[in-house]
Amino acid sequence: MWGAFGWGLLAASSLVIGAVVALLVPIDRRAIGLIMGFGAGVLISAISFDLVEEAAEKSPDNWALLLGILAGCVVFFSGDWLISRQGGAGRKDPSGAQEGSPLAIVLGTVLDGIPESLVIGLTIVEGGAVGAAYLAAVFISNLPEAISSTSGLVASGWRKSRILWMWVAIALVSGLSSLLGYSLFQDASANSVAFVLTFAAGGILAMLAETMMPEAYEHGGKLVGIATTLGFVVAFAIHQLD
Repeated sequence: MWGAFGWGLLAASSLVIGAVVALLVPIDRRAIGLIMGFGAGVLISAISFDLVEEAAEKSPDNWALLLGILAGCVVFFSGDWLISRQGGAGRKDPSGAQEGSPLAIVLGTVLDGIPESLVIGLTIVEGGAVGAAYLAAVFISNLPEAISSTSGLVASGWRKSRILWMWVAIALVSGLSSLLGYSLFQDASANSVAFVLTFAAGGILAMLAETMMPEAYEHGGKLVGIATTLGFVVAFAIHQLD
């Protein structure tokens, strides 16, 4: 059981790593945009092959898949809308153009990460071991998110210690979310498992469209298309080896 917590914490540890990198090494905004594009490509691959395809193989009913995707999208959209109204809209913006509410930024980042972490625990229940491809996808995609968000928070005047402790807390929450996914779905039906997988897919897809990809293009320019494709290819290669 605690293995699920450990794997979830490992996947989220890249948030802390990315924050440390951003705090120690000045990174050009264009480079951050390209890194975010790469991370977006990784997540698109994870949605396609580790979430939706896996759900389709498990569920006897298509309604569970469709309902899960729509529910994940609506829940993320609603949560993101509320958090943005409280000052968390710029949490992935490396420019620091919007200082935002500290609590809203924290809640927004947790909102982004909880669906990913739940699935890590769920994959352990289903296969007896964590899915290497999905774990790698979450780990890789967290890096640009932490780098861009940390750069923006530093530019907005946040203390470095405060930023670092924020990411440590979010990594712990992600580990607990993975543990929750393991605990809740040990005896779940095939449709329930498919719903959770596609719920995460819908939430992540909405996050990519609303926050991560627009920021990536704004700062990285047209080369973001190549970076995103490379991210997709790398994650797909890992999936094929899994």
